[in-house]
Amino acid sequence: MSTGFVFALTGAALFALGVTGVVLINHLLRRILAFNLMGSGAFLVLVGLAQRLDVADPVPQAMVLTGIVVAVAATALALALVRKLHALSGQLELPDDVDA
Repeated sequence: MSTGFVFALTGAALFALGVTGVVLINHLLRRILAFNLMGSGAFLVLVGLAQRLDVADPVPQAMVLTGIVVAVAATALALALVRKLHALSGQLELPDDVDA
């Protein structure tokens, strides 16, 4: 079993845990953390699959670095929105949908 395959399997497990957290958790901060876990899993899969014969391909690594920067910016935006929601409503959960 190669190192890249271990990275890819670990990334798939992290992605699955993140999807489970995003679907099942209502608390917004925990949902953001689960979404970040999902992204980390996707990055690990990309890095793991980018290795050929123990030589890393630089193109997927550059894509992962760009993705990390975008993920940090998206997390900052999500946290700012959660902070604003908390200031307006005093809650850290989204309200339930009510059919009229």
